[in-house]
Amino acid sequence: MASPPLVPLFPLGLVLVPDELLPLHIFEERYRDLVRDCLAGDQPFGIVLFQEGRMREVGCLATIRDVVTRYEDGRLDIVVSGVSRFRVVDVVRSRSYLQAEAATMPEADADPDSPERERLITQHIKLLELAGRTPSPSIYQDREVLSYFIALNAGLSVDQKQTMLELPGEQERIDYLIEHMAAFIPRVEEAETLRRKISTNGHFPDFPT
Repeated sequence: MASPPLVPLFPLGLVLVPDELLPLHIFEERYRDLVRDCLAGDQPFGIVLFQEGRMREVGCLATIRDVVTRYEDGRLDIVVSGVSRFRVVDVVRSRSYLQAEAATMPEADADPDSPERERLITQHIKLLELAGRTPSPSIYQDREVLSYFIALNAGLSVDQKQTMLELPGEQERIDYLIEHMAAFIPRVEEAETLRRKISTNGHFPDFPT
């Protein structure tokens, strides 16, 4: 049996999740090679978090959706789309860029009618409203995988987003986001209250002088 094709690796200081769009400015020669090879072979590449000198094992496959700009000096502006999770099994150093023997990570389904799913949607709508947006509940409908969509606007740190990406399935990600939202929304509310107090007349009117 033939071995699966190697996955080109693009280590970055960020986390990509499935269905997320990400603009990238490609300037290093090795990553220009990577993009050229992926375009020529219609092949995805893997984005993995690189942090404090360490590359994480779980990343996200990305496909090149658009080449926005080709500069005269060879640099590129591209837009990629997250496809699916993968796990690095072994790193191969045979080209200018890293490649990996990779294993797919199947998604464990969650109940589309679960109370946890509805709770997370309610939390997310509240968070977006605090940010001055008026989301329609319809944006959450027909999304088999809700967690990745919500993670794009949930105030997650890089480490939190990576932790979520590594969880085994959708239900675990939903539970993780519910816990995050329960702690994050009160902080946003507190910050908004403070902003409103300051914007009234430039000081705290209830403070004794």
